[in-house]
Amino acid sequence: MPGKAKPKAKRTSRASKPRKSATKSKSTPKAGAPGKPASRLIDQRIRDLGGWRGQTLARMRALILEADPEMTEEWKWMGTPVWSHHGIVCTGEAYTKVVKLTFARGAGIPDPLRLFNSSLEGNTRRAIDIHEGEKVPAGAFKGLVKAAVARNGPPAKPGAKARPVKLLAGGNPQIAKADGDAPVQAYIAAMPGWKRDLGKRLDALIVRNVPNVRKAVKWNSPLYGIEGQGWFLGFHTFTHYVKVTLFRGASLRPVPPVASKHPEVRYIDIHEGDELDEAQMATWVKQAAALPGWVPGRPS
Repeated sequence: MPGKAKPKAKRTSRASKPRKSATKSKSTPKAGAPGKPASRLIDQRIRDLGGWRGQTLARMRALILEADPEMTEEWKWMGTPVWSHHGIVCTGEAYTKVVKLTFARGAGIPDPLRLFNSSLEGNTRRAIDIHEGEKVPAGAFKGLVKAAVARNGPPAKPGAKARPVKLLAGGNPQIAKADGDAPVQAYIAAMPGWKRDLGKRLDALIVRNVPNVRKAVKWNSPLYGIEGQGWFLGFHTFTHYVKVTLFRGASLRPVPPVASKHPEVRYIDIHEGDELDEAQMATWVKQAAALPGWVPGRPS
């Protein structure tokens, strides 16, 4: 009742306890809630929904927090759960017939299993509508979350202007060493001329055939691998061609065409005007991803 404060019940949420939480909220699900941490408000939202909608929102929330332990929970826009890391990653809304997870920059992240099924017409957002009885694959969803975090990147300094990417010898983009999809996309965007479109095709092909792929840029080259197995593929820009490196290429069938000084490594050199055999490349990518990859500093 107004004017009479009730003692707060001592409850601990496993999902919210270790998480960062925004304590300010523009609105709350119930009167008397102002001042509660956002994580508690999300707990309450899940309890209020109940049934399949509450269970679904709770499951997706748990997957988001598993995918990124540094995720911050927020409460915005008339009672909407928001998950952020260097910017909004996604929001969680519940309607009568659907639970909707909207990714703020979803149009720019790979979705090889086509989990996005709503808000497909825009240039920025993408959403997943989950109906009663539906279950989103955990691994693929966590991959989207990780890609969204990488897409956000580190926060820009106030007043900072984006610097053009420097091209090294042969037109190879100079990109700072980093893990995730964002540095790979920055490298591809800086590839000169026809090579940029080739980079986009290679990246999309790899993601399509290896949904759990890990990405990074090291030594000014995009690398693709499997967590715990090392890197299976990389590519590098030269003046007249793009060199695709298959680190265990000698074990693939058929063996890729260009030999290396290292007996296990094979190359594919793609020049302007060459026809990219996507079916053959997909076969090599899937074979390579299934083998132990290259780990820098570890003897082969």
